[in-house]
Amino acid sequence: MSNILAVFGATGQQGNSVINHVLDDPELSQKYKIRAITRDVNPEKAKTFANKVEVVQGDVRNRASLEKALTGVHTVFAMTTPSFGPGGLEIEYDSARTIADVAVETGTEYIIFSTLPSVKEISGGKYTKVTHFEAKAQAERYIRGLPIKSAFYSPGFFMQNFQSMPFLAPQKAPDGTWVLARHTSTKARVPMIDAVGDTGKFIGAILGEPDRFEGQTFCAATALYTLEEVATVMSKAIGKTVVARQISVEEFAKNTPFEPDVFVETFSYGEEFGYYGPDSGKLIAWAADNARGRLSTLEEFLHAHPLQLL
Repeated sequence: MSNILAVFGATGQQGNSVINHVLDDPELSQKYKIRAITRDVNPEKAKTFANKVEVVQGDVRNRASLEKALTGVHTVFAMTTPSFGPGGLEIEYDSARTIADVAVETGTEYIIFSTLPSVKEISGGKYTKVTHFEAKAQAERYIRGLPIKSAFYSPGFFMQNFQSMPFLAPQKAPDGTWVLARHTSTKARVPMIDAVGDTGKFIGAILGEPDRFEGQTFCAATALYTLEEVATVMSKAIGKTVVARQISVEEFAKNTPFEPDVFVETFSYGEEFGYYGPDSGKLIAWAADNARGRLSTLEEFLHAHPLQLL
């Protein structure tokens, strides 16, 4: 008999990746029956896999809907959406805590949570404004203290961000070149992941061997890339000259359309302390070695999803 796997964020990048990976995996598709949980069961994305999985309405703001959605569930993949602005950290943390509490109350046996490192802790309190990281880190600590088995997925910078957040993509300079600009060194290294293509490969590893990976965190990325390396890859992919350039903090913040302090601190922290701390390289290598499938490189991602420069 298949165990029910409840997937939150089913129509988003991470949840959709988990669903597709499990459906396409001969072993996991027999081991688990998927229950896709989404706030709105009517969107086109939900309809695309409605004939393949059970689609259930569930909203973290409505506890009763979660109790119903998680009834009979064996394993939960949970993720939360960042909430910026006043009280954003508390809002996101409360969402994660509600999911976890309901999972325990309904008898769920295992929770896989999409987390992020604690910037405040790793930086010794130097960086305090990266609230979307901190909310997930606090939620992870909370989940680890609950009477439920757990494992964690901590993704790097989404390769999709170059398309969904154009201000992070190359900008055209007066001389016709395209400039990939950050206030950090062009040699600072950032872990990158194809969130849609590869999230499922990490979650799939946990689903395949839940006892082996209980309590473990997958620091999920294909590799660490410098800004110079990204610019080189982009140049080849789009056939235009892309250069990496370090600019002032003030200029970077001015060119960031929302929450500039958050983005400034996120990149500054990564440069100074490492995205996952001083052992980032080793942690990423371990996760990649244990992923259930080969991971996409940035070159492969940009070939499959051409960058549209504005």
